[in-house]
Amino acid sequence: MMCDARLFRPQIAAFSGTRTLLLAPIIARDSVAALAADVLAAAPPVFALAGLSMGGIVAMEVLRQAPHRVERIALLDTNPLAETEAVKARRGPQIEAVRAGRLAEIMRDEMKPNYLADGPGKAAILELCMDMALDLGPEVFARQSRALMTRPDQSRTLRATRVPTLALCGRADTLCPVERHALIAGLVPGAVLEIIDGAGHLPTLEQPDVTNAALARWLEA
Repeated sequence: MMCDARLFRPQIAAFSGTRTLLLAPIIARDSVAALAADVLAAAPPVFALAGLSMGGIVAMEVLRQAPHRVERIALLDTNPLAETEAVKARRGPQIEAVRAGRLAEIMRDEMKPNYLADGPGKAAILELCMDMALDLGPEVFARQSRALMTRPDQSRTLRATRVPTLALCGRADTLCPVERHALIAGLVPGAVLEIIDGAGHLPTLEQPDVTNAALARWLEA
């Protein structure tokens, strides 16, 4: 949520020399189903699919809509379950605050504190997260919030999945904790579970080398 391709900057550097990469924006719709349809409209006929956090939620919906097109899937720091009522209740006030000009405040006080593990790069990554959010703006925040509020439970989708699947998360992720990824790995036959030490919700930036190694193993499985 509120990130752009800079979330995957280390992965772009690592893989773009040998693979064709497509970075799909998920900003233009207010439902997960519509966002997934946008991804499919822009994607090749068959592809490997990776998504982090809200991107993972959209990726699971892509898999539900077009399982024959997804050759393999990596679900990073994400959640296969529907939104809880407690989280839904917070989103409305957040949308109102952001539309009143308080996007930076909401990101600083309610979103960013939950993102990262402690480490020497934490301040720089948080600054990047703020830059991405402010560049996307309040209407994207509102659309993405509404999409997350109404997202479906994807447990049935995962049970039906028969492609190489990676469930990866930072060990210190409090938004989408380890048990969510153990659930994903348990639902998909043969799925691989990777837990990244020294990372919270954004291992692509916090521990890029370890994350890239896990993604390389998934791509070659």
